[in-house]
Amino acid sequence: MITSRSNSLVKRARDVRDGRESQLIFLEGVRLCEEAVRTALRVEDVLYTSKLIPDERSARLLEAITRLSQRSTLVSEEVLGFVSDTKTPQGIVALAARPPTDRSVFAQDSNDKPLIVILHRVSNPLNAGAMLRVGEAAGATGAISTEMTTDLFSPKALRGAMGSSFRLPLWTRAQFTEVLTWCAQQNITTVSTGLRATRKHTEIDWTRPAALIVGAEGSGLEPSEMAATNQAIRIPMRPPVESLNVATALAIVLYEAARQRGNL
Repeated sequence: MITSRSNSLVKRARDVRDGRESQLIFLEGVRLCEEAVRTALRVEDVLYTSKLIPDERSARLLEAITRLSQRSTLVSEEVLGFVSDTKTPQGIVALAARPPTDRSVFAQDSNDKPLIVILHRVSNPLNAGAMLRVGEAAGATGAISTEMTTDLFSPKALRGAMGSSFRLPLWTRAQFTEVLTWCAQQNITTVSTGLRATRKHTEIDWTRPAALIVGAEGSGLEPSEMAATNQAIRIPMRPPVESLNVATALAIVLYEAARQRGNL
């Protein structure tokens, strides 16, 4: 059992958690580690405590993820608390290889009517994770985040996505103009969201290939960015309400797209 905070594995786990080792991602808790097993992520290290063993579900997880990983190590509760990114650790942390997230993830997509979510300057990792979860639930075929968007594989974003990060094709750290150019080349209509748009989200044809672009939580998209897209939409709201949480707004629009496509 590792009981020292100065152990090299413990230090490495903290580095991964804090984004200082970019090739690995930090998975914490039973649910995320189960998703890592289901999607066969390449797991390098597992840190767990004796707290995990008495529970049947946790015991099954530990057996499965130990077979998948290169190394599993028992640590003290104090050490796991030191490594953890949550207030109440569940007794297990895994360090896994970051999945591929470049443009090539869309190269094998055989879907002839893609519905892609583009996150531009979304800064809250929990929001970003929730948006991936909403996207998968509503039938999005993939997601793209720009270079000014929070890391979709940070611990908080992973918790917000609850496994969707491993199942949706993701292209991260893209340039905004590069994304627009790629969409044009793929004949994908780009749709921006904004309070001043004249068309409602129900007034466009979502059955065609489309990419929905959502901007920063507070300011949204810049006027020039909206002008660069093919269409702009708004969600009608009763006054005095002027805006919605970005994940909520995304859900409203995507479920309209799903309704038109007959996906649900």
